[in-house]
Amino acid sequence: MDNTIEAKRHGECKFSSHDQQTLVLMLSGSWTIGSELPSAEDLRKKIEAGGVRRVAFDTSGLKDWDSGLLTFLIKVHEICTGKKIELNSDGLPEGARRLLKLASAVPERKGAKKELKKEFFLSLLGGKAIEFFRSASEMVAFVGDAAIALSKFLVGRATFRRSDLFLLLQECGAQALPIVSLISLLVGLILAFVGAIQLKMFGAQIFVADVVAIGMVRVMGAIMTGIIMAGRTGAAFAAQLGTMEVNEEIDALKTLGISPMEFLVLPRMIALIIMMPLLCVYSDLLGILGGMIVGVGMLDLGVTEYLNRTQEAVNLTTFWIGLIHSAVFGVLVALSGCLRGMQCERSASAVGYAATSAVVTSIVAIILATAIITFVCQVIGI
Repeated sequence: MDNTIEAKRHGECKFSSHDQQTLVLMLSGSWTIGSELPSAEDLRKKIEAGGVRRVAFDTSGLKDWDSGLLTFLIKVHEICTGKKIELNSDGLPEGARRLLKLASAVPERKGAKKELKKEFFLSLLGGKAIEFFRSASEMVAFVGDAAIALSKFLVGRATFRRSDLFLLLQECGAQALPIVSLISLLVGLILAFVGAIQLKMFGAQIFVADVVAIGMVRVMGAIMTGIIMAGRTGAAFAAQLGTMEVNEEIDALKTLGISPMEFLVLPRMIALIIMMPLLCVYSDLLGILGGMIVGVGMLDLGVTEYLNRTQEAVNLTTFWIGLIHSAVFGVLVALSGCLRGMQCERSASAVGYAATSAVVTSIVAIILATAIITFVCQVIGI
């Protein structure tokens, strides 16, 4: 058995002097990135000791090298330049000489490095405030343009392809049914579980149907559908329009005299306005079904009894409030997705940021709209 342990390869740098003013760097060993390499600080200390006017190299013992040697040479060059010392690279390998010459041929442009500046709190706050108001003005302008495009659609003067609208209706409607079904059914189950735990203490299990039906039909069905569409469709709208912005397709439409608001935003907004109420009704039915599963399976309620109680609990006013929620959410999700897509910068990372921002904006808008509609309904007593 061979008991020899191979030593780790490393580069070595020794100093020698031909005369009092010339310092020779004797490089030997392996000068590669994976090896242990000496620092240039020893050279700096040697030069600062005084008397050195010229630096040369002796690479007769150099085995192999890569960019690790070049990094060392650049540091040596910077030290010599700063101390105004002559650097003689004749003793280096030919490839290293060429690379060193190339690296030092063009000096670093002043201001090329990004300098970190400490920003005061008031300055930072002012910048954020200016950015907020600028973003708010862009949002108001976008909503105004969307309203104008929608009014043109109502009088039959909007310019867009009807085939695009049908494709978007399918994307926003039929293709969203699986995820809406799953989430709505689970939300109905959760509402029934939460209600059953409390109502069972008073022997009022039958009122689980009221809790699930009113909660789903009035607000929860619309909210869950809106959040699903924000993460699914709103992000898709932002990514689609952001990619078109990156590829300059939107600029091409403007050059051809076609309004991007009518050609791109309007069909998406109409599709969500039409499909969101339908998806909301479907979500309400699945939520009630989920509550019925808990009521029949855990609380020993009859199917007919549960459905009769649900019919008594839900009235037409509650149903229309849910539909109003869903229609408003459809507008908000479409506007948020299209706004972030149209604001996308022209880079690959900006497309991802636009999609993320569209989801966040949509969800925040949905929560705010829910609070406003609930407050209005409370004030008018419905």
